[in-house]
Amino acid sequence: MARTRYAPDRGLTTRMTLTMFLLGLVFVAFIALIIGIMAAAHVSAAAIILIAVIFGGGSAFATLFYSDKIALAAAGAREVTPREAPELHGVVDRLCALADMDKPRVAIAPGPMMNAFATGRNSKNSVLCVTTPLLEGLNQAELEGVLAHELSHVAHKDVQVMTYAGLLAIVAGLLVRFAFYSELFGGGRRNSNDQNAFPVILAIMAVSAVIYAISFLLIRLLSRYRELAADRSGALLTGQPSALASALVKVSQGMNRIPTEDLRTAQGLSAFYFAPALNLRDPRASLAKLFSTHPTLERRLEELEKIQRQLGQVDPGPRAL
Repeated sequence: MARTRYAPDRGLTTRMTLTMFLLGLVFVAFIALIIGIMAAAHVSAAAIILIAVIFGGGSAFATLFYSDKIALAAAGAREVTPREAPELHGVVDRLCALADMDKPRVAIAPGPMMNAFATGRNSKNSVLCVTTPLLEGLNQAELEGVLAHELSHVAHKDVQVMTYAGLLAIVAGLLVRFAFYSELFGGGRRNSNDQNAFPVILAIMAVSAVIYAISFLLIRLLSRYRELAADRSGALLTGQPSALASALVKVSQGMNRIPTEDLRTAQGLSAFYFAPALNLRDPRASLAKLFSTHPTLERRLEELEKIQRQLGQVDPGPRAL
């Protein structure tokens, strides 16, 4: 964890560590199964595995080192100077001073939704982006709560954590594709010495598919823990959990007024966003929440209410509608 003044949450940290351990365990089991399958059939699939690891590692490397540029381009955002957005920079300056961390670059993205995100491999190479509707729709205390949440992701190097966690899923997914196309385009050219290749390829595809599904669910669980930890750290840094809760309600309610097609366009950035691009009144939302990168609004408000009680605050804050 980065050396900042963001308050640690040992409970959430323990759960995130356990989830990362389980991902590592799955990865070890995955490699052992692949080796066992190949050894049992006396077939070499080293080239397929090597290509999957190279492509997967390259993809993870690019995501880690260029996540800020990729996210800004996807959001259509542009970086702004203190002269162009003095109030926004003022809030970021105060929060960075409170947290004792490097100031990220600041960007603004056009609408239509109220949202924000922060990304970058470390605090010296990070960017904090807010949308125009968020700046217009929140008061200063609410804005500080949202930005403190986002800066917590940077301080705790969440982009690095999620990139490492996603590497297994990327490699497993690539193995499924490479194994399939290897059999599809190479099967007709095999001689009698390769008669064991087809069942081996099928076994690799089956194992990879199962591993991908398990790692996908564990990564989603890790991401939800990450969001809860950022909520807690941001609320404790500002000392105003009710303001963050109010912002959460406003942003979530704003999603319900955005056309579905606009939300779908923004869903690629949901993992980065303060709140996912999801219409809670959509009948399909219940299924989407199961695989969401974020906890439910109700869960986040409950956790913020607990923090209010810990701080000795009486105001219960807003409730989800």
